[in-house]
Amino acid sequence: MLKVRTKRKAIKNSRIHKNDTGSAAIQISLLSESIKKLSLHLKKNKKDNHSRRGLLKMVAKRKKLVNYLKRTDEKKLKKIAKKYSLKI
Repeated sequence: MLKVRTKRKAIKNSRIHKNDTGSAAIQISLLSESIKKLSLHLKKNKKDNHSRRGLLKMVAKRKKLVNYLKRTDEKKLKKIAKKYSLKI
């Protein structure tokens, strides 16, 4: 789980308009933050297979959102990819 402060920062950095809370760009940034945090957990707890499965689901969902954003708004995708060092 992400802290509220981390979520707000991720939303603020990637929102399209003032009331935007669920666009693909925001979902990608929130998933990237969660993936980063869970990866650190799995480095310490190598046998935590339940969390590993959740991580793989998050990575797959982020990949689908990246592909969608690539089709619709490539400029926004490049900005997010640069910030979170994603391969596009």
